Amino acid sequence: MTIIAILWIMLAALSVAGVAYQCASAIAVWRTLGTPAAAALDPAPAVTLLKPLYGLEPQLAENLGGFVAQDYAGAQQIVFGVSDADDAALAAVTTLKAVHPGVDIATIVDDERHGSNAKVSNLVNMIGAAKHDVLVVTDSDIAVSTDYLTRVVAALALPGVGAVTCLYHGRGDAGDWSRLAAQGISYGFLPSVVMGLRLGLAEPCMGSTIALTRETLDAIGGFAAFADILADDHAIGVAVRVPGLHVAVPAFTVAHGCVEASLSALIAHETRWNVTIRRLDPWGYLGHGLVNPLPFALAAAAIHPTAWPLIAATVVARSAVAVAVDRITRTRPGPYWWLPARDILTFGLFIAGFLVQSVNWRGSRLRVARDGSITDKANADA
Repeated sequence: MTIIAILWIMLAALSVAGVAYQCASAIAVWRTLGTPAAAALDPAPAVTLLKPLYGLEPQLAENLGGFVAQDYAGAQQIVFGVSDADDAALAAVTTLKAVHPGVDIATIVDDERHGSNAKVSNLVNMIGAAKHDVLVVTDSDIAVSTDYLTRVVAALALPGVGAVTCLYHGRGDAGDWSRLAAQGISYGFLPSVVMGLRLGLAEPCMGSTIALTRETLDAIGGFAAFADILADDHAIGVAVRVPGLHVAVPAFTVAHGCVEASLSALIAHETRWNVTIRRLDPWGYLGHGLVNPLPFALAAAAIHPTAWPLIAATVVARSAVAVAVDRITRTRPGPYWWLPARDILTFGLFIAGFLVQSVNWRGSRLRVARDGSITDKANADA
């Protein structure tokens, strides 16, 4: 058997395996995200929402407004934090306070730096203003439904749960490139996490939501313990699990607002994700890349035309995933005919994740170590 024949068989096998995986993930999305919500707690505990901010993102005011408008039975406080008094995000907070004068809102402006991770540094400065013992941290680009807090707090109260995180789908907020980025989240990232959960291979903890008690936060060293880690959400989840607690993932999604206004912005953002994931979970990262069937089907067909039916099979399987996600989340981030281009781009950035040694984040070039810790590249090279 020639080397070309062996290569063709390998590519065809990867294509078939990828198609099977995509079909299974479409089914997993239906079965996982269609689960009814847990009953609300009575009485509902008081909650402090912590929202670190950086810049005036598209739809920031609307995203923040969704957290103010929660249908939650307990007391709520929202703490917003920025490191710069001139941060444009403060305009959205000012508007929110004016529209909702009765809501308990605190704003922290503090430029003291605690490590390399700017978001975690912000949280360190904010935590002193939190009034309540149940804490919910969410990124600024997250949008939620009115029952979000009720569902998260109910999950946190389950036996053995130390923290709660949330799955998320993509939403394009800054034009077509951001919609393409949103497709990557909805049709690539989300189904893969759902499959990982169902197979017992994934233990996510994501910036979309990290809910935990003040007691648990203190036990893992507070936010300051994660000030030099890029994937702080992942590290918090690992720390919570050390004493045997569980990070719960309720059966619903929140929206992640994608703001990539150009191809270069999309590449920079997703490359940072890929490098971080590869450093933290190299085998999982490799597996995620190998279940993207279209590039392998195209390569197999380029070697021998008998593989062309595999391309049709990959398109059908990927479309099934997209339809399942969109119907469950009641969204549609972009046209389905973009999917082949999105999958080719995903594979190219998957390869780039092996080649890139440092990432660009908020204007700084950072090296990512295998434990997720980060150092400024300029200082590291000096």
